Amino acid sequence: MRLIAFDFDGTLSDSEMTVLLAERAGVADEVAAITERAMNDEISYAESLYQRAELLEGLPEADVEAAFDDVRVRPGSAALIERLQAAGHHVAILTGGFERGVEAALEREGVSVDTIVANRLPQSGGRLTGDAEGPLIEGTKDDALESLAEEVGVPMADTVAIGDGANDLPMLEVAGLSIGFVPKDAVRPSCDAVVASMPRLGRVLEGYRVLRADDDAERVPERRQPE
Repeated sequence: MRLIAFDFDGTLSDSEMTVLLAERAGVADEVAAITERAMNDEISYAESLYQRAELLEGLPEADVEAAFDDVRVRPGSAALIERLQAAGHHVAILTGGFERGVEAALEREGVSVDTIVANRLPQSGGRLTGDAEGPLIEGTKDDALESLAEEVGVPMADTVAIGDGANDLPMLEVAGLSIGFVPKDAVRPSCDAVVASMPRLGRVLEGYRVLRADDDAERVPERRQPE
């Protein structure tokens, strides 16, 4: 068994949860600019999340749920998750995004993962408070990956991390195999391989013998070659 840890926003999903929320709050441009700065490692992820959450203060619960209902996973994501689980691997999502949005997207596709580590946007009186809470604000994904690996009994050498942004760097740097999904420039050097689609990711995982090729053909790992 291996531990496969996916980032969510920008990796498993092409949705950006904070942007979907910001569109309903009328602050999309401001939030997008903060997100981009964080993904390029110009400001810390914690600072960026607190800034974005503050901009969302007062957003009604109905708008929050509607935004989360718009979250979608990438084509092929559900099938790849199911394939990994069928192969006996523990599949996790480690995201600085929000638990409810992840759950909504997975439920829509009829798929689940073994572990979700995510943040939350607290509410009071049916509206967002402008705060954020959760394990991946001040906490980092390397600690989360190492903790989960110990919990499920998987050596770090048998972990796989897949992500795209600067807040994914810590787990990409400690994982046994690190794969960038259309990674930012600051992230690319830490990736053993780079992909741009879920089918391509499946083929790379075959190359590294995380998955078995359908035809059992010999596969050679493809390194840093975006599709």
